[in-house]
Amino acid sequence: MSVSTEEEFIGMQEVSQAVASTLKQMREFAKPGMSTKELDDFGGHILESFGAKSAPRLTYDFPGWTCISINNEAAHGIPSEEKILLDGDLINIDVSAELNGFWADNGGSFVLGEDIHHHLRLVNASKEILYKAIGKIRGGVKISEIGRLIETEAKKQGYTVIRNLAGHGVGRSLHEAPEGILNCYDKYNTERFRKNSTVAIETFISTKSTYAVEQEDGWTLKGNKGGFVAQHEHTILVTDGEPQILTISNGIFD
Repeated sequence: MSVSTEEEFIGMQEVSQAVASTLKQMREFAKPGMSTKELDDFGGHILESFGAKSAPRLTYDFPGWTCISINNEAAHGIPSEEKILLDGDLINIDVSAELNGFWADNGGSFVLGEDIHHHLRLVNASKEILYKAIGKIRGGVKISEIGRLIETEAKKQGYTVIRNLAGHGVGRSLHEAPEGILNCYDKYNTERFRKNSTVAIETFISTKSTYAVEQEDGWTLKGNKGGFVAQHEHTILVTDGEPQILTISNGIFD
């Protein structure tokens, strides 16, 4: 959306704070031995305390308040009582919500407890690349150039990117124009970021895979070549200078 009034700016700040706080508290609450359903229910209560509604439930009738993906799941993992968190797990939590007609989206991957499976390097790469990408976004910058940056930085560190998952516009709905803020260079995309627009920028950095494939449950995505994927995402306001990260309080850059 294009933010043109103080009311719209405050609305985006409020919903962004709701999803950022929920993500931060869920990361802190996660413990070995806990089910992903318990973690998701905890997140649902936080969203409700803000008066916010789960965006994936509201938009897609997703069977959870948030998406929680574990280890070789790339995205859209369904919370379940059967999925028990273990020390060293690679966990991704994606939280998006609607509040008073405004929508925001954020997510992050982290290692639970000790890094016994050596996922932390991948997690840090995803965070660092997102930070660099956001820092280059201005009104007038080509969207394809941000994809080029993400892909180039991933290759420098020995990783691939998931080419069929992308950031997107957000604000008056969960997904709106521009839809294809890819993690790779698309020479056919001539669209540019617009000043005062709100977008969700996300990285999908992988150890092996280049595409996400939907599983039999109709939701969960896994890499086409196996391996692991780390994702980080912020909702930002595009300006003429440094973008304003509306979900900065989620703490993923701390």
